Amino acid sequence: MFFGFDIFVLVIVALAILTLFAGVKTVPQGYNWTVERFGKYTSTLRPGLNLIVPYFDRIGHKMNMMEQAVDIPQQDVITKDNATVTVDGLAFFQTIDAAKASYEIANLDQAIVKLTMTNIRSVMGSMDLDQMLSHRDEINERLLRVVDAAVGPWGVKVNRIEIKDIVPPANLVQSMGRQMQAEREKRAVVLEAEGQRQSAILKAEGAKQAQILEAEGRREAAFRDAEGRERLAQAEAKATEVVSAAVAHGDVASLNYFVAQKYLEAFGKLAQSPNQKVLIIPMEASSVLGSLAGIGEIAKATFGSDGGGGGGNSKTVPTAPRKPSGPATPGFTTPGYTPPA
Repeated sequence: MFFGFDIFVLVIVALAILTLFAGVKTVPQGYNWTVERFGKYTSTLRPGLNLIVPYFDRIGHKMNMMEQAVDIPQQDVITKDNATVTVDGLAFFQTIDAAKASYEIANLDQAIVKLTMTNIRSVMGSMDLDQMLSHRDEINERLLRVVDAAVGPWGVKVNRIEIKDIVPPANLVQSMGRQMQAEREKRAVVLEAEGQRQSAILKAEGAKQAQILEAEGRREAAFRDAEGRERLAQAEAKATEVVSAAVAHGDVASLNYFVAQKYLEAFGKLAQSPNQKVLIIPMEASSVLGSLAGIGEIAKATFGSDGGGGGGNSKTVPTAPRKPSGPATPGFTTPGYTPPA
């Protein structure tokens, strides 16, 4: 049975426990709590264990100190060139002073949204439609600068403002689509013309290079032909000199060999003529053909058995054995010729 004193003690103990719990406050991480005494702000409780005066102090506002995002609802904006577009966005802010955010502004989130919407109309309304569509980063930067300066007294820092969508009216979108298509067709035509121009230039360059190479080839061929004729003339002069020396020493066979060689060369060219169907050989030709053996002997004696002059230094043409001369051409002696009976 409890008596009156015992009940009193139990009440006192219970009151002490309630008072202790009322004076101890645990603030979670990321939050700040304001403390009011008789309705007036006195202090701010930081994350962790805190003590307040029970029955005199009370928790005023529990402020979220983490970065938060609020949606900026869609609104119509009239651009500088009288185009109406629909714009929405996001704003990221963080409370840095719980007391100011609690007591300097009522309904902080709504205030930030309204302030951002107002500045969107102000900033984007001063721009042309093309500038608005192509300079979104500039819009975000200007909005952040203006809104952040406005919310400073509220103990809030606006970190970012992002414009999500800029939607022009349907007829304007169609016009922009036609404009884009025309621009792309224009680029395609220009690129095609540029390709044709480059192709023509490359073909002309190729033809030019081909003509240059052909001309260089003809020049090289003419040079080599001239060189060949020059060496042939030198050889002819050398042969003439050798024959003249041999004749000067009384060797007429060398002169006969020289004349017979020219005769055979002319006869060979005549026989190789493409239009030559019938070849009439003069009487003197049979004499010349009959003297081939003698010519061969003379050539061997003159240039050596290997055809390269025998490697000797002697320029004297050996005298071929003389045969009785027939009725050949005057002044032309055919070694090895046997007159007909």
